[in-house]
Amino acid sequence: MRENIILECTECKRRNYTSMKEKRNTPERIEKKKYCKFERKHTVHKEVR
Repeated sequence: MRENIILECTECKRRNYTSMKEKRNTPERIEKKKYCKFERKHTVHKEVR
């Protein structure tokens, strides 16, 4: 079963993106490098619970 997750920027601490993930396959928190429009650059975004 796939679940919605929220991704938060590690630099500005704003919640910019939502995504889906399979809890059974990846129980740990996801980190993705995505564009932050507030910082105007690519930063690491971490999953928030």
